[in-house]
Amino acid sequence: MAAEDRKAFLLRIDPKLWAELEAWAADELRSVNGQVEFLLRDAVRRRKASSGGGEAATNDASKR
Repeated sequence: MAAEDRKAFLLRIDPKLWAELEAWAADELRSVNGQVEFLLRDAVRRRKASSGGGEAATNDASKR
């Protein structure tokens, strides 16, 4: 996905939570941005799976 296809937004976050995310991301060889996107994508997938949205809905959401 090209950078111009991605939505940028400002996120205000507690410094302690940032430190936790930063350490977690480093453990998984991701940037903090990549880790947050991974976690959000996983949360959306789980929500859709629990509501009967299925895998197709998750694939659509990940393309946005």
